[in-house]
Amino acid sequence: MQLTPLEPWIAHKIGLTGQQLDIKALQAWQLKKLNETLHLASQKSIFYRRHLQGFPNELGCLSDLQQLPLTSAADLRANPLAFVCVSQDEIARVVTLQTSGTSGLPKRLFFTTDDQELTTDFFGVGMETLTKPGDQILILLPVEKPGSVGDLLRQGLQCVQRTPIPYGPVRDPQDALMQIDRLRIECLVGSPSQVLGLAQRWEAGMHRPRSVLLSTDYVPQAILNTLENSWGCQVFNHYGTTEMGLGGGVDCEVRRGYHLREADLYFEMIDPSSGKLLPPGEYGEVVFTTLTRQGMPLIRYRMGDRSRFIPGQCPCGTQLKTLEHVSGRWEGFLTVGEQILRLSDLDEALFALPGLLDFKATLQGSPGQEELLIEAIWEHEVEDSNAARSLLLELPSLQSVDVRISHRYEPDYPGSLQKRIIHDLRHQLPL
Repeated sequence: MQLTPLEPWIAHKIGLTGQQLDIKALQAWQLKKLNETLHLASQKSIFYRRHLQGFPNELGCLSDLQQLPLTSAADLRANPLAFVCVSQDEIARVVTLQTSGTSGLPKRLFFTTDDQELTTDFFGVGMETLTKPGDQILILLPVEKPGSVGDLLRQGLQCVQRTPIPYGPVRDPQDALMQIDRLRIECLVGSPSQVLGLAQRWEAGMHRPRSVLLSTDYVPQAILNTLENSWGCQVFNHYGTTEMGLGGGVDCEVRRGYHLREADLYFEMIDPSSGKLLPPGEYGEVVFTTLTRQGMPLIRYRMGDRSRFIPGQCPCGTQLKTLEHVSGRWEGFLTVGEQILRLSDLDEALFALPGLLDFKATLQGSPGQEELLIEAIWEHEVEDSNAARSLLLELPSLQSVDVRISHRYEPDYPGSLQKRIIHDLRHQLPL
C-alpha cells in the first residue's frame, strides 16, 4: 500500500525536508501558524477584531483553540469584506456563492495569488495517488476563468508532469465520451452526477478511464459502485469547498477517508448542537481554521458537514488524520415523525437503479401528513415505474409518508455541479 503523497509534501512544507513527518513537529507548526493567523485576523479583519474581543489573542496549545468562538456562514454572508486582511489590490480572485434557496445574501470569498498557489500545490500532489506521469486527465470542472477550480487543477497537474485536458462541465455527454475515447483518457475529474451520466451512457468497446476523482458534492456509495462496475476503475473522493480555498483533503489508495492539508488547514469536529469538541470516532460537524491564508483567513469556520475522524492509523501508513467521507449536511437531516430522513438514504436507494441520472426531492405537507415528491430523471424510458417507489417505501423514515414519483426521460441530461438537497417546504404557507 502506497503512503499518501501528502505526508512527505507536508513534511517538506513544515521544514522537514528529506525527513519523515514528525507529529510533534507538525503540531508545533500548526500552533505557530494558528497564532500568526489570530494576530493577522485580530489586527486586519474588521469582523475578527470584534468577534475575538475578550478572547485570548495567543494560544498556549492546540486545545486552547476551542476557547475561541465559532464562525458561521451567516457571519460570512453578512459582510464578506469585513473578513479581508489585505488591500483590494492584492486580491487576485473573488468567488461568489449563491445560497441553495431562492433568497438570501450570497457568500463572497477573496483570495490572493499566494493563497491560490497553495491550492495549486495541493491539487498536484493529491493527484499523484491516482495518476501516473504522462497520464491524460480530463477536467470536467469549470476551467475558463483564471483561478477557477479547474484552472488551478490544470496548473497543479502540470507541476507533477501530468497532462491536463481542460474540458469544463459536461454539456453534451456524447461529446465528452467521444473525447475520452479519442484521447484515451486515463483519469476523469468531475462531479458525481455528471460522471455518473457518462458511465450510464458508456458502451462496450469505448475506452474506459483507469481512475476517477469525484468532487463538488459528497459521493453516494451507489454512484461509486456504478462507476467501478461500468469501467473497472478506482474511484477516489476529494473534499474541498470554496471556503477552504477549493482544496481540503483527498483519498489515499485505501479510499476509506480523506487525508487533509494539515499544514494549511486545522480541522476540528464539534457537536453541532452544543459546539463541544468531539474526540476521534464520534460523528459531528466539520470545523476548520486556515493556517496560511493571507487574503481572507477563517477561524473555526462551521462547514455544516457530517463526518468523524477515524481512530487509529490509516493502513497506508501515514501519520496524518483520516476524515471519514462526508455523508451529508446536518441541516439536511429532516425529522419525520420519530424518524430522520436523510438525502443519503434516498441516494443509496435510487442511484442503484440502472439508467437513473439524477433526481430532485421535495418534502411538503404538515406533521403527520407529509408528502415526498421525487422527480426522477432517466437516461432511458422507464419500464417499471413502481420500482423506485418500492425501494423508497422500504426506508423506515418514509413509512408514514405519501411518496409520489414523477419520471422524466431526458437522454441529453448532463448532470449537475450543484450540491443536492431535500427541499423542505413543510413550513411554507400555501399561497
